[in-house]
Amino acid sequence: MRRIVWSVLWVLLSVVPLVASAQRDDAVIQLQKLNRFYRYLQGMYVDTLQMQPVVESAIRSMLADLDPHSVYLTAEEMREQNESFEGEFSGIGIEYNIYKDSILVINTVDGGPSERAGLRANDRIVSINGESVVGIKRDDVSPKLRGLRGSTVRLGIARRGEPQREYAVVRDNIPITTIDAAFMADDDVAYIKVNRFGRTTMREFREAMERMAGAQALILDLSGNGGGLLDQAVDMAGYFLPRQSLVVSIEGRAIPTEGYRSSQGDEFRGRVVVLIDEASASGSEIVAGALQDWDRAVVVGEASFGKGLVQRQIPLGDGSAMRLTVARYHTPSGRVIQRPYENGHKDEYYKAHIARLTGESSDSTATSLPEYRTLRSRRTVHGGGGIQPDVRVESDTTRVSGYMTRMVAQGVYNDFLMEYMDRYRTSLDERYPTYEAFAEGFTLSDDDLGLLIRAAKERKVEYNEEDWTLSKELIRTQLTAMIAQRLFSTTEFYRVMNPRENEPYKKALEILHAWNEQGEQILLGQ
Repeated sequence: MRRIVWSVLWVLLSVVPLVASAQRDDAVIQLQKLNRFYRYLQGMYVDTLQMQPVVESAIRSMLADLDPHSVYLTAEEMREQNESFEGEFSGIGIEYNIYKDSILVINTVDGGPSERAGLRANDRIVSINGESVVGIKRDDVSPKLRGLRGSTVRLGIARRGEPQREYAVVRDNIPITTIDAAFMADDDVAYIKVNRFGRTTMREFREAMERMAGAQALILDLSGNGGGLLDQAVDMAGYFLPRQSLVVSIEGRAIPTEGYRSSQGDEFRGRVVVLIDEASASGSEIVAGALQDWDRAVVVGEASFGKGLVQRQIPLGDGSAMRLTVARYHTPSGRVIQRPYENGHKDEYYKAHIARLTGESSDSTATSLPEYRTLRSRRTVHGGGGIQPDVRVESDTTRVSGYMTRMVAQGVYNDFLMEYMDRYRTSLDERYPTYEAFAEGFTLSDDDLGLLIRAAKERKVEYNEEDWTLSKELIRTQLTAMIAQRLFSTTEFYRVMNPRENEPYKKALEILHAWNEQGEQILLGQ
């Protein structure tokens, strides 16, 4: 019997190298085949070919047959991605839009090049370096305004009530913030909304927490956060956990299994609620999953996207790159974040997500999902892809009418805001020097909303009385928030919207205010 066992083992051990060798030989054969194809295509095809688009198309097609997140990025796409993650670019520091065929300055960056040069909100840029830009398309504006740090761009400015004049603006590095809002929701509860994880995220986050040093609790809003840099997500989770706590682990065929742990830890020990939704993905799922697994935060909202594949960015020599999936993320309890998919079925993968967003399909019921145990209280959490919230709260869409949806889709909101701010910006600045004054005194009247209805008619959006009655107050709140954003900052947009319309935010405040009866009981699994 022992001899038989040893014989079987010997055969198995002999076969493994043969299989590996066969796989290597096949890989070499396929590479030679691909090289041969390229040479003959370039050398013998009837017409002269531009090989770059041919090669790019081939790479995209090969990656499309793999998982949904392995992608090819052109050199231009790489530059845009790098700017987004690195947290700055060189430009003039304005927020702008196209209004009546000219570039309208919505706001200037505080302390930025345009503000230093004397530009103001509601200025119209009519020329750039002596060239008229009346009628320019929005996509063509950014290349003309951006440039090397220290270089100068000459802007022809038309300002209401003044003769046209030219301003010289010296380009400088412009920060790209990753935190949309940070404010005290009430006396001891801070609120921070993180839109993605870039190079500067934790610096911004710590600065925001320092400004709200008296906070005893935090609403960490990761709704709509599609992820970003892994190290920033790990650091954010670690901000709330003891030092050396496991935050996430990765496992892949060709790379060693590795765990990422908190490096500092326990920087904030107060009560925490994390908000997620169906657009929360990757890095935001790492943070929410880690804090949920360690029973450190109550997770509120809707089931997250389920993007748990690890991409390695591989440069391809000409500024382009491919992001190749090399591993999967696992939460500290062992849950796989990635939701199921089939190789080569990317369209179906994203259509399934859209169906969830539109309510055409729903998440699997909790009873059908695999169960895991949290690491402290041993309460049950569910896997199966994405992060399932502890408290499910759906956004209220009952007042979103077809008329309102058509107005948004046709750009009517934007038309109204442009016209409104063009008329009243100066008086608004004088009447409401602070957000507190604005919150106490500003009201968007029914006459103002009449301007919106007229703007809709100009866009061929037919008025519907029943829909208008249903959506009117929601529209009023949204426009008020947008006006606050233009007068002050994105933070003020959320200060208007959250207490009025954000149901997960309201639930988070309720849990934090009744922590002993609600939050602690959830974290103890009771």
